[in-house]
Amino acid sequence: MYNVKEIMAGRPSRFTAGHRMCAGCGAPAVARMVLRAVKPEDHVVVSNATGCMEVSTFIYPYSSWTTSYIHTAFESASATESGVEAAYKSLKKQGKLPEDEHTKFVIFGGDGGTYDIGIQSLSGAMERGHDITYVCYDNGAYMNTGIQRSSATPKFADTTTSPAGKVIPGKMQSRKDLTEIMVAHHLPYVAQTAAYMNFKDLYEKSEKAIYTEGPTFINCLAPCPRGWGYPTEDLMEINKLAVETCYWPLYEVVDGVYHITYKPGNKLPVSEFLKTQKRFRHMFKEGNEWMIEEFQKEVDKRWNELLAKEEMTNKVEG
Repeated sequence: MYNVKEIMAGRPSRFTAGHRMCAGCGAPAVARMVLRAVKPEDHVVVSNATGCMEVSTFIYPYSSWTTSYIHTAFESASATESGVEAAYKSLKKQGKLPEDEHTKFVIFGGDGGTYDIGIQSLSGAMERGHDITYVCYDNGAYMNTGIQRSSATPKFADTTTSPAGKVIPGKMQSRKDLTEIMVAHHLPYVAQTAAYMNFKDLYEKSEKAIYTEGPTFINCLAPCPRGWGYPTEDLMEINKLAVETCYWPLYEVVDGVYHITYKPGNKLPVSEFLKTQKRFRHMFKEGNEWMIEEFQKEVDKRWNELLAKEEMTNKVEG
């Protein structure tokens, strides 16, 4: 049992105020709450791939990180942290680090540095079994460099490299399901979460991931007001609609066993999520109803598959 208010007030913020992320960005809330899951007496080494979070929080000689922090290249955040973790183990074994002090290794990367450019080093680090936690803050495009589409961009989204117009109706490919790809690595803990309600889901999954021995992965929704096109004050409403429509289901996979951590009592149509964002506004023009219908079918398909996986693994567990 824990008290969220006590955690927010009593635990140190390892991601502090003064960063230069955009107003209404989902990433700072994610980073701050993930790191609050680390016990106050433990040390943290953060490896951060190039991206929005890096360029806005570590502008030499200033830093928003109050713990050890490494900015590494777009594609190598996982490889960098793997080396740090291996060095830590070696120094412990040699008696050069105190046995009663503990260090946790957390990686942050956007979807560009995770789904695409960084997936090779991420997959390698997970396969090798390093005791690290990778957190993807998923804003669904390459926001830092001009809102180009990534493999995390949902179908029909309007981006600068998949512009919605007369020739194509936005991005033509479905969003990659990276959470399931990480499940296929047979990790001890994989989770999908969002900064939703009182952050209970995000906090609990972060704590589990960081304190589960071995490689763990968290995929966290991180809306972008510039790339998605919503008023900055609507950040939490966007998160809520993503969850309540099951566009972004909240679940965890513990040693291969699926647990859906939130099931909407009244699952909303995905149009409620889509209509809040300019990147999807073309879908609501007359004659484009088929896009919303196709998007809904994809959301329902993935949600039903997730329900089936939970039911199947529960039967096996039982």
